[in-house]
Amino acid sequence: MQGGGLDTAPAARATDPATLAAIARGLAADGVYDPRPGAERHFRIGVPFPLAADTAALVAGLGGHLLAFQRAVGSLYRRAAKGTAPAFVSRWLDLGKPDDLLRLARMGRFGNDLPRVIRPDLFVTDTGHAITELDSVPGGMGLTDALQSRYAHAGYAVLGGADGMARGFSAMLRGLHDPVDTTVAIVVSDESAAYRPEMAYLALRLKAHGVDAHVLEPREVRFSEHGLSLERHGEPVDIHVLYRFFELFDLPNIPKAELMLYAARKGTVRMTPPPRPALEEKLAMALFHHPALAAFWEKELGPDSHAALSALLPQTWVLDPAPVPPHAVIPGLTVDGVPVQGWEQLKTLGQKARRFVIKPSGFSETAWGARGVVIGHDVSEAEWARALDHALAAFPRTPHILQPFHKARRHQVPWLTEGGAIAHMGARARLCPYYFVSGEGEDMHATLGGMLATLCPEDKKRIHGMADAVMVPATLGS
Repeated sequence: MQGGGLDTAPAARATDPATLAAIARGLAADGVYDPRPGAERHFRIGVPFPLAADTAALVAGLGGHLLAFQRAVGSLYRRAAKGTAPAFVSRWLDLGKPDDLLRLARMGRFGNDLPRVIRPDLFVTDTGHAITELDSVPGGMGLTDALQSRYAHAGYAVLGGADGMARGFSAMLRGLHDPVDTTVAIVVSDESAAYRPEMAYLALRLKAHGVDAHVLEPREVRFSEHGLSLERHGEPVDIHVLYRFFELFDLPNIPKAELMLYAARKGTVRMTPPPRPALEEKLAMALFHHPALAAFWEKELGPDSHAALSALLPQTWVLDPAPVPPHAVIPGLTVDGVPVQGWEQLKTLGQKARRFVIKPSGFSETAWGARGVVIGHDVSEAEWARALDHALAAFPRTPHILQPFHKARRHQVPWLTEGGAIAHMGARARLCPYYFVSGEGEDMHATLGGMLATLCPEDKKRIHGMADAVMVPATLGS
């Protein structure tokens, strides 16, 4: 695992409002921030989030463990599909996907390919660290790059440095085709249109790092028998790498999606992330904790990655409505120390006992951006029971998972008010380090590009990008 390091510029005054105001103006000029309250790209400007020593050490080595996990998930899925691992693995991971996508995903061309960007949702709690999700098609890359660049040039020592994101992303893309001559199409769907401004900014940064990058709508991609191309100065230019900034569930709504997948299947373009929906399911965490698969994970991951992930990936259960036999329990799931024998037992839990989260596993318009998430102690008992019923009924098309609720540690966070003063708020943080994967096969390695810290008011149960959140890069604490 290679790290991005810290920028070595002298540290700026931590709460200098003039410095923060200048950063805000720069981010607005970059197109990734809008200072107008209520605007789509509005958030609060603050100082970089200081990482404690144990968190910084964890992040420095985490990319390699997450890469090992994704490789193991792919291996487990292939084995289950071939009948050499338990059949429930591929049955769960295939739920809701169309047959043509499953056939494509199982092709040899994509069989060993992995997502080249890994972004975990990392929470620091009073008892340690927890990773509640892994995102293979993450937003925030352009925003994080702009934040790191602006804060670093203002004198803050940011994790990853001023160029960590652009450097890591460009190195990953060049490694997929040619270190010298690579034309990249970053194809952003209408479903993901809110991210086009930050990806357009990132494309300009990639050009500065020697990658000919273009942000396209799907309909702008050209197709011929020779492959995909884009128009530049009125002339067609071959696309070598297609960065897929669209979700696989959205394929029926994406113009030319079949042509893009055809080109990837024929090898005339390299698509990343690969069209392998099994690698984008949150229920992979449930597989990690399944007792029938314990020996597989120990062998496939090795002792270091297995130990690290065992401490980070929370217990996760697939909300499968299949009845549990009377003599059995749901492995690892207890309430007040009593093993749970069926989901019905969870419906009547009191508020304090409902410290669970229900969320769609993947391949659904409700499975990203905190959509579809239900937090047990944040809703009434009736709403919680309805959420469980909905999740169980949706299992054949959109499996859901159940996880313990992890309460992030509270922090006092300074931020810049509209009036140009420094205010403070109690907040809880979601940390999103970005790792870029280069190399092929066993030579793959993950490089840390930087980190986005999203700091939401402490009364918010769901921690995600919002107008009231402070969104900043990270730095090492004292």
